[in-house]
Amino acid sequence: MSRYPEINLTKVTLTSIANRQSKVQFEALAKPVDAGATFARWWDSLPQFLAVEDLKAVATGIATARQADKPVIVMMGAHVIKVGLSPVLIDLMQQGFITALAMNGAGIIHDTELALFGATSEDVTANIADGSFGMVKETGAFINGAIKAGAKAGLGLGEVLGKELVEKQAPHLEVSLLGQAYLLGIPVTVHVALGTDIIHQQPSADGAAIGETSLRDFCILAQHVTNLGGGGVLLNLGSAVILPEVFLKALTVARNLGHPVRNFITANFDMIQHYRPRVNVVNRPTLAGGSGYTITGHHEIMIPLLAMGIKIA
Repeated sequence: MSRYPEINLTKVTLTSIANRQSKVQFEALAKPVDAGATFARWWDSLPQFLAVEDLKAVATGIATARQADKPVIVMMGAHVIKVGLSPVLIDLMQQGFITALAMNGAGIIHDTELALFGATSEDVTANIADGSFGMVKETGAFINGAIKAGAKAGLGLGEVLGKELVEKQAPHLEVSLLGQAYLLGIPVTVHVALGTDIIHQQPSADGAAIGETSLRDFCILAQHVTNLGGGGVLLNLGSAVILPEVFLKALTVARNLGHPVRNFITANFDMIQHYRPRVNVVNRPTLAGGSGYTITGHHEIMIPLLAMGIKIA
């Protein structure tokens, strides 16, 4: 017999499972489907837990928002374009599910190169060794030239690039977010941090024009944010710093001017969850009403899933 005292388990009080609240129910389990099943059947077969429920809530929220004529704003990092998702987002724009796009400076580079040349994303590791990284003249000349023209015409950075791509009849215009949004009359706002993009290191860069057109885009985004309240949706797809910070300021301006931007949905989609998207997109904006969701996974998988979920919601 042990020399140490032991608790007496014979005296514990037992209860019936019939009286216990259980988080997992039989009806919520996943249901196997055949290889030929429709997407809707597969979607309904998923287990009713955690990220599945969050993803479905975001998809339903977007469909509901558009039925109520509320905005759906998609903010995005450039990686979304680099992994081939522009056609998916363009399809959602064409079907009326996206009412505004916001991207960083890298996004316009990859979008423009795909539209004009059908290729983008150089090997940084190889090209930085000899100083050739980001020195492609055609990219800088086209984008910086368009930005200068936009500043003179009083246009935003995203609008003037879309306009130039359309007027130039870019060979691959069908995969350009900028070009297709311009044709659809959907605002694309571009939020630039000077010095972060390859076009800034070229002699064609005009800091004053970049700043003027990007600031105009901030004002356009802020105006769109004023209508988010009461059922709108804001998504952040892969921007870790720039766009979460821009959104927080745009939301502040909207509320400062008396717009009751409350009770809307936000969601952050990324492979790794970062501090700023969590606090500036998911948490802080919805404290006064609304819901914030965090969806973790590879963009090239999660965004097409979301797109299909929206269509059948």
